Amino acid sequence: MAAATPAIDAAPEEEKKRGFRLPSAYTILFMLIVVVAALTWVVPAGRYQYNEDGTPIPGSYHRVEQTPARILVDSLEAPINGLYGIEGADGSISYYNSGELFGAIDVALFILVIGGFLGVTMKTGAIQSGIAGLVARLKGRERLLIPILMVVFALGGTSYGMAEESLAFYVLVITVMVAAGYDSLTGAALILLGCGIGVIGSTVNPFATGIASGFAGTGINDGLIGRVVILVAGSAIGIWYVMRYATKVQKNPEASMLGGSRAEVDEYFRHAADQAPEEASPRTRRNVSALVLLIFFLAFVVMIIGVVPWEDLGISFPKTRWWWFPEMTASFLLFSIIIGFVARMGETEFTDSFVNGARDLLGVALIIGIARGVTVIMTNGQITDTVLNAAEQAVSGLGGVAFINLMYLLFLPLSFLIPSSSGLATVAMPIMAPLASFAQVAPELVVTAYQTGNGLVNLFTPTSAVVMGGLAIARVGYGTWLKFVWPLLVLLAILSMLVLSLGVVLK
Repeated sequence: MAAATPAIDAAPEEEKKRGFRLPSAYTILFMLIVVVAALTWVVPAGRYQYNEDGTPIPGSYHRVEQTPARILVDSLEAPINGLYGIEGADGSISYYNSGELFGAIDVALFILVIGGFLGVTMKTGAIQSGIAGLVARLKGRERLLIPILMVVFALGGTSYGMAEESLAFYVLVITVMVAAGYDSLTGAALILLGCGIGVIGSTVNPFATGIASGFAGTGINDGLIGRVVILVAGSAIGIWYVMRYATKVQKNPEASMLGGSRAEVDEYFRHAADQAPEEASPRTRRNVSALVLLIFFLAFVVMIIGVVPWEDLGISFPKTRWWWFPEMTASFLLFSIIIGFVARMGETEFTDSFVNGARDLLGVALIIGIARGVTVIMTNGQITDTVLNAAEQAVSGLGGVAFINLMYLLFLPLSFLIPSSSGLATVAMPIMAPLASFAQVAPELVVTAYQTGNGLVNLFTPTSAVVMGGLAIARVGYGTWLKFVWPLLVLLAILSMLVLSLGVVLK
């Protein structure tokens, strides 16, 4: 969800240079639809036989009659059909079952309601107030802010994919870091890596884990232990990395990667601190903010309780609810209303905040429809199973460890092409998840490979508005950021591949 950001009067010279820029995710995905429609005339049509759980039966692939797409008409209709889907015999809408394609309208609606929920929460100022209060309490002990805030931002990343919302905190956090003797790169890294590592280790993130699990046919709880390990270990590595750089810069200002521009940047943020107004924070307001934050996190706790199949784990309480997107959507709508009442919002303020929040994520919902259109064309043209068969032949003979690490490596370039986590999940999961069965690998590990690979790329890709926006606010050049972050990226990649490998071995 987009957040209001302070105006920046001048970006670093490096950011002003213009060069080749990739098209937006919308354009890339629509071009992909057209290309796939053309391929239905060339790629042989074929089908697998499927088990009751929707996984293809190895060796059952057979050729069927060619059904090529109408390139123009079907390309235009594919995103709409991708949202509508096909209604099951029981009247329910599913994603991928026994080789049949189903719609994603419930995913798109869930995204919009989540956007409204976040919009209402951000409107109360509770999250902003909580961060500001923490900064104020630790005045004079700014070093502690690095691990504490990185954990806070990581929790935001792992729970709801905190990204654009973090832009609102850059000026506040960087100003405090500069005043404590650190540089603006320290503050930018604290926020960007905190949120980003949280997304890499997403546990219940509805935009990454939730959508990918839905299209992979697994529960959001499947593979949770491995993701928690990545979250905890990754956060620890990130905190160590940032604190190591911050200590070096504080002891020796010449060690700053900002070089000769540091003095100018420091002066900019010191001036910003002088211009910042002092705001009173009445005790009653603080109590309301604390209650809103409690309700905010309670919404995710309720979601976890609702989606986890407790009875499969041998747990009788809480009772298994078998929730999925419709129930989660209704739950977040309810919590939006509760937060509105607690914050004493008027009807107009509440609805405006909810609609504005939903509007901020409308692009994500549209990307899901467009991305699902790729699968519509492939399924209607009966080439999805042909691609699966080719992939089956390619991975035959590969062990589970080699397969899952190959999946991880494949998601890295795919994430450059489609940086949107929801868009990539929608395109890739219907193909990648069934492929796992050929290598005797659990599909939830493919979900983990996707989210860790996509999350890693989104820590440095120049197509990310969060990366480029955050660096612009911090007045840090993109080249400087790459020089700073690449060793950490290698460490996080090794961690992800190690956990994925252990997931195969210990399954």
